[in-house]
Amino acid sequence: MPGWLGRILVALVLTQAATFLARPVTSYRALALGADETVIGLITASFAVIPLAVAVPLGRVADRRRPVGMFAAGVAILAVAFLLLGLAGSLAELALWSALLGLGHLALILAAQSLIAQQSEDRQHDRDFGLMAAAVSLGQLVGPVLGGLVLSAGAAPDGSLEGATTRAFLVAAGLAALALPACFGTGAPGGGRGQDAEAGRPMRATDIVRAPGVPAGMFASVAILAAVDIITAYLPVIGQRNGIGPAVVGALLSLRAAASILSRLLIPWMVRALGRVRLIAVSAAGSALAMAVLPLPDGPAALAVVLVVAGFFLGIGQPLTMSLIVQAVPDDARGTALAIRLFGNRVGQVATPAVAGLVAGAAGIAAAFWLLGGLLAVAAATVARQPG
Repeated sequence: MPGWLGRILVALVLTQAATFLARPVTSYRALALGADETVIGLITASFAVIPLAVAVPLGRVADRRRPVGMFAAGVAILAVAFLLLGLAGSLAELALWSALLGLGHLALILAAQSLIAQQSEDRQHDRDFGLMAAAVSLGQLVGPVLGGLVLSAGAAPDGSLEGATTRAFLVAAGLAALALPACFGTGAPGGGRGQDAEAGRPMRATDIVRAPGVPAGMFASVAILAAVDIITAYLPVIGQRNGIGPAVVGALLSLRAAASILSRLLIPWMVRALGRVRLIAVSAAGSALAMAVLPLPDGPAALAVVLVVAGFFLGIGQPLTMSLIVQAVPDDARGTALAIRLFGNRVGQVATPAVAGLVAGAAGIAAAFWLLGGLLAVAAATVARQPG
């Protein structure tokens, strides 16, 4: 594995651990401030608001020059956002700083994806995007466990978690700060395939979106990412209602991430066995079934089994849709294509949790999971119709 890729993976593990420590903690902080299920859905959706406006322009920047600076800037923004979340004293502030967190996360992830798209050979995209996604999942494994431990250790005698959430956000900021040194040296020696693009007419966004396989891949990506967000946001609520403490909830979220790491490490072999398009469809279908079942168990052991299955299937789709999309467009449009994919993801992250929050408030949390299961089933059917 090249050194530049190793540095990207280290930074991603640390920042994703920080992000997935902070996002469930945000739900606990919101509950401490009096939020209900609908408000938690809206706060979760705020994470994606700013990226909607800046995703495509950032993608154009990534196409024009090597995005190492964007990578470091994303990490710095994350660290600041975690500190501000720790100071938030109202639900409006939680939503505002969650939106800033979303901006930093977008810059970080877009830069990492663009560096890999530019600097890896086409034949290595499935492997390298899979390693990137596995690093993200490793961070998602560590973060919730660490957050749960911090919350459990810092809970007030009356059970209040407000002070403990402040300490948890400080831990997240520290993890992001540790990632900053790894951001430098992430460019391939000699420029790789990421040299500055010559001035010319860029490929239009509408042409990128119409490229064969891209619409179905983006739809599957949106549905899969929205499912991960709903699990992250509402598992603390399920746990609180069933007497499951924050440490156990954190461990359950980490089990989901561990299963995603396993599936992502197995991607090269699964692609050879099934093909990329068919594997994306299988991933979405398996995820749909897991989301339909997930709200039914009320004990940690049964929840663990369902979350392992969900994590395995949810882990497959994201890296494969990256490979599918970057190989559907010319080299000098790959950053923009990835940005459009992330734009679609953020649209889903705004709309889906907001709708799921309204559904959960009106019909219960189970209905929100069933809504996501239906969306994933439609995504599986859409991808399955694409040529292999």
